[in-house]
Amino acid sequence: MIEARIDSDAARAVGDAYRLLLVTDAWAPQVNGVVRTLETLGRDLAAMGHEVRYSTPEGLITLPLPTYPEIRLALFPRKSLERMIEEFEPTAIHIATEGPVGLSARRLCVKRKIPYSTSFHTRFPEYVRARLPFVPESLVYRFLRWFHDPADAMMVATPSLKHEMEAHGFSNVRIWSRGVDVDHFRPIEDASLPFPKPIWLYVGRVAVEKNIEAFLSLDLPGTKVVVGDGPARAALEKRYTDAKFLGPKTGEELVRHYSAADVFVFPSRTDTFGLVLLEALACGLPVAAYPVQGPLDVIGDEPVAALHEDLAVACARALDIPAEACRTYALTRSWRACTEQFLANLPAPARMTR
Repeated sequence: MIEARIDSDAARAVGDAYRLLLVTDAWAPQVNGVVRTLETLGRDLAAMGHEVRYSTPEGLITLPLPTYPEIRLALFPRKSLERMIEEFEPTAIHIATEGPVGLSARRLCVKRKIPYSTSFHTRFPEYVRARLPFVPESLVYRFLRWFHDPADAMMVATPSLKHEMEAHGFSNVRIWSRGVDVDHFRPIEDASLPFPKPIWLYVGRVAVEKNIEAFLSLDLPGTKVVVGDGPARAALEKRYTDAKFLGPKTGEELVRHYSAADVFVFPSRTDTFGLVLLEALACGLPVAAYPVQGPLDVIGDEPVAALHEDLAVACARALDIPAEACRTYALTRSWRACTEQFLANLPAPARMTR
C-alpha cells in the first residue's frame, strides 16, 4: 500500500520539480477545451522541468456515455490507476474530471491519504438539467461537493466562478485561469474557405447545452460554419441546411479555419470559460457573444468582442472590430502564467512510501 508523506524540506524548497499525475476522463479522440487545456498544461509543465503522466480511459474497456456517445466512460479503471501510481510514484495528483477515472483516483487518494487537487471544468448541474430535467440541481451540487471537498484545492478558471462555487458551499476554491498558445494560434494571411462571406464561425461541441440553435437560427448574410461534433449535430444539420457542418478540426487545420472566418460566434450561456474565445482572438478573429459569465470573464470590456443580449446585434457589431486588436489582446493571455498559477495551487510535493 502506498501512503503520502509530506516532505517539509521539499515543501519549503523553491523550484522543486514535480512528478505529476494528471487524471482525466476527457481525452482523445475527444476534441474539446478540457482535452486541449490538459494537453497544453502537460507540455508546458514538461518544458519547465516537471515530469508528467496521464491517467485516461485510453487502453481501458469503455462504454459510450448515454445521450453523448462520443464520450466513452472507462469500466473498472482502478487497477490500472493503482499500477500507475505504484510505478510512477507521483509527488502530486491532479484530478480533472468527475467521471469513472476521476472517481477511482479520488477513492485511492482519500483512502491512502495522498494529497491531491481537482479542477471544475464543466457545469454539470446545467448540463444534467438540459438532458435530465427531473434530476434536482441541488442533488448534483451535493455530489460535486462530495467529490471536490477532500481536495487540497479545487481549481476554477475565473473569479466569478470562484464566487459562485463558494456560494454553493465549496470552501477550497482557487483560481487557475486559462491561456492560449499564441505561437500556434495566429493569423494566417492566405487562409480561406470556399463559402460566401462574411463567414460566421462556431467551434466546439455540438450539443444542446451549447445553445447553437441561437446562432444557426439568426438571419445573417454570408455563411454560418460549424466546426466540431457531438450528439446534436445530425439533428441540427438536417434542420439548418444553409449552414456548413465541417466536423472536428485540430492542429493547423483548426488555425486556418479561425483565420479564414470573419466573426467567431459564441452562443453558449453556460461555459465556465470558453478556451475557444482566446483561440479565435489569437487568430485575429473578433467575437460575438452574449454578455454572460464566460465571455465577460475572458473578455470583459476589451474592444475585441461585441457582447449583446441580441446575438444578431452582437454579430453585426463584431464585423467592425479590427483583427489587430484581437491579436494584441490575445498576446496578453499566454499559457506560462497560467501554468505557474496551476503549480502554486498544488499541494506541497509529497514523497510516496510503501
